[in-house]
Amino acid sequence: MRLSTATIPGSDSLFDSLDSIAAAGFTGIELNESDLIRFDGAPEEVSRRAASLGLTVETFQYLHDFDDLSVSGRNKVFQRLERQLDLLQTIGAKTLLVAVSAHAKHTGRGPALIDDLAELTTRVNSRNARAALIALPWTRPIQTETQALALVEAIDHRALGLALNSCDCLSGGVPPSRLRSIPGARLFHVQLSDGPMGGGGVAQPNRRFGVLPGHGDLPLVNFVRILARLGYTGPWSLAYASHRLSDHQNTLTADGFRALVALLDEAARVEPALSTPMPDLPARVYPTGFEFIEFAVDEESHSMLTEILRTLCFRKERQHVSKSVQLWRQGAINVVVNSETKGFAAESFARNGPSVCDMALRVRDANQAVMRAKQLGTREFFQPVAAGESEIPAIRGVGGSVVHFIDEKSDLHRLWDIEFDAVPKTQAVPPAGLRRIDHVAQTMLYQEMQSWLTYYTTTFEMDKTSIVDVDDPCGVVFSQAIASPEGEVRLNLNGVEEYDTFAGTFLVEQFDAGVQHIAFMSDDIFETSAHLKRSGMVRLKIPDDYYVELKDRWQLNTELVEQLRANHILYDRDGDGEYFQIYSVPFFQGFFFEVVERRGGYQGYGARNAPIRLAAQLRNMQDSRV
Repeated sequence: MRLSTATIPGSDSLFDSLDSIAAAGFTGIELNESDLIRFDGAPEEVSRRAASLGLTVETFQYLHDFDDLSVSGRNKVFQRLERQLDLLQTIGAKTLLVAVSAHAKHTGRGPALIDDLAELTTRVNSRNARAALIALPWTRPIQTETQALALVEAIDHRALGLALNSCDCLSGGVPPSRLRSIPGARLFHVQLSDGPMGGGGVAQPNRRFGVLPGHGDLPLVNFVRILARLGYTGPWSLAYASHRLSDHQNTLTADGFRALVALLDEAARVEPALSTPMPDLPARVYPTGFEFIEFAVDEESHSMLTEILRTLCFRKERQHVSKSVQLWRQGAINVVVNSETKGFAAESFARNGPSVCDMALRVRDANQAVMRAKQLGTREFFQPVAAGESEIPAIRGVGGSVVHFIDEKSDLHRLWDIEFDAVPKTQAVPPAGLRRIDHVAQTMLYQEMQSWLTYYTTTFEMDKTSIVDVDDPCGVVFSQAIASPEGEVRLNLNGVEEYDTFAGTFLVEQFDAGVQHIAFMSDDIFETSAHLKRSGMVRLKIPDDYYVELKDRWQLNTELVEQLRANHILYDRDGDGEYFQIYSVPFFQGFFFEVVERRGGYQGYGARNAPIRLAAQLRNMQDSRV
């Protein structure tokens, strides 16, 4: 299977772009005239560099505004065609992508357009090359692949075929089944990009909204399956249309490769006509829960964290046999407190201060999880282990953190018995009813969200929601939730652009993106709240005005509203579902805990409450500095 990609517009060096494309794992590239214009050298050098990296130049794109209304303009178009065919041969490409006019007054010229395409086909064939006609939504005579196919079949020559872009074909809610009428032999090139479902189409080239596969809502798996059944055997090419989400060329290219391979792998698992992009690539990993969350601390922050855990009614249950590592537990929640002065946790503390440095997910097969991540370009994580310690399979997270995997196929699930000693109970600590980790929220720069989202959704069986804009008193935070199919593992990705926001202040103190809050699930928020009050938990104070508005919005009875107000509990509703939230005050430069209860199948995260919570957290942090 041939995997190609367009170059990244605006990258500093064409050679750097080629290097990162080859390093990511692609075998081919799409070049365009602007690539050669910005390159300070001869086209032959580009061809040699690509060949030395094992890259095939799959297409040269585009011959824009191919047709013209005037006779003199027609002559100029064909002169330009000859120059581009010269370049095509020089760089070693075989396929020229062709688009017709986007002129506002163009209505199509019928037979004249067919004559021009026939002439183009003759000239391309004489160079032992071929042309792929692509329909662009903003061009006048050819806006759909159906219209383009009619012209290709009217010419009926082996040197003229179609190119398709998935985002252009499927935007506006067009079903991929419409493509079944395309003869496979007519299909020369396919570009893959994602976008919003039902977006109503794209009117102008500068309004394109294409994103990496898996980041939008288009039915790309079915799109790929249908083309494979048609007999398409050409390259599957990644099309870059939106570049806001990453400023780092190597990162964006690696993310693109991961997204493209994951899409084709998913399609190949259900479509016999499609070969797999990586024969030995394991399936996506199904995470069944959080096994533990690990904090890196020093002596001072150790005391602060463990006191807060105590007020949340956690118990120190185990101590590592040879390291300064403790296990604090409640229900199925395992919090590891690591104050070692050597090793990864110590390095993480030196870089970020007290923070979450590691999390472990429960999976069916830990080694398979690492194998898939590695084949998709994620680095495996290694750390020396002492005699008697378990070597837990792990990979690097996107922001410098680590993700470990625990399964029941080995002794990994006996980690706490093998490496830890039980701590004698000096006093009874009644639990507060915290059952498990509901979700983990990770904060990052908005430009990094693409990498995080691609990392999680291509490695694990996780579904995403749409990005939500959360109003912060000092700006906007972009939040996207992803979760395993049954909600065993939920993650919130929060992207920030302004450092003045509450989430932004967290990043100021952190060298890397990281976990900013952990939410624990309760079966009875009011019973839990009573336990937390007795244990001395300091919770975030919510202003009274919130509860006045809350009663009016949801028509809640006075007794419930007073219970919520007295306990500083936030409330949300979605259909028949209800959601309750308690927040700790921020600590560790903006980290905090949350306690939640879900009722009636509520699946959200209280997005309506986020502005209230953020304002309260900023006030708390400002007051604590006075």
